Amino acid sequence: MQTAGRLDVAVVGAGRVGPVLGAALRAAGHRVTGIAARTRTAAERVEALLPGVPWTAPADAFAADLVLLAVPDDVLGPLVAELSGAVRPGQLLVHTCGLHGTGVLAPAAARGALPMALHPAMTFTGTSLDLQRLRGAAVAVTTPPVLLPVADALVREWGSVPVAVADADRELYHAALAHGANHLVTLVAQALRAARAAVGEEAERVLRPLLAAALENALGAGDAALTGPVARGDAGTVATHLRVLAERVDPGTAATYALLGTLAAERAQADGRLPAEVVRALREQLRAGEDTGPP
Repeated sequence: MQTAGRLDVAVVGAGRVGPVLGAALRAAGHRVTGIAARTRTAAERVEALLPGVPWTAPADAFAADLVLLAVPDDVLGPLVAELSGAVRPGQLLVHTCGLHGTGVLAPAAARGALPMALHPAMTFTGTSLDLQRLRGAAVAVTTPPVLLPVADALVREWGSVPVAVADADRELYHAALAHGANHLVTLVAQALRAARAAVGEEAERVLRPLLAAALENALGAGDAALTGPVARGDAGTVATHLRVLAERVDPGTAATYALLGTLAAERAQADGRLPAEVVRALREQLRAGEDTGPP
């Protein structure tokens, strides 16, 4: 173990997350002793983030003081079960999955590992760009109370902000993030394709400030930030949108518009912004739009 609070750190997983977090810990003064992965297809990218760090077998990573497991959610449980025999008592074992709390680390904890679940609430590119994005990003922290000071210190060394999430709330926390961030990508990609069909190369310039403002308003005001034809009850405009999206973009985009429009109309009615008869008219148009989607 390194002196003055510095740790030997090993990273298991060579995807977009592990090497970045390893580089952040290295910048904070810890020593990254190895990186383990099933394949080395990402060797060039990993070397750019962690120059000189050797590749190692997953079991050999447990020679470090802190083992960072940065693997997909569905891989984590089987991996922990497979590697728990290599655990040393008192070893810090951290995973970065959003879905799981510390329960998934139970086989290793039973052998004396100190379990922590630290999930950065951001999207990763797997490059040095992420080191700047980590600064100020929230990190969901789930750990036994006695380890909270250690978890908080590690998160702050990434430049991030720790946010406590109970074990029982991890699934809902992760669902919220996936629904917001992942589905936002699909929605924006559809809007970008439609805008390109209308304005060509200017599509990104047109959409960027509008979408940025909409996101900021939604985060600050929730449903009250809703604007546009659904919020106004303009059923004729909605019908036109559905038609032109189906004809000039694709039926899937029209179906997405219809589904989200229906949900928006229902929420606008629930908070008193739209009367029932207006919502009924909107639903008639939107239901037809949903039927244009893929079977």
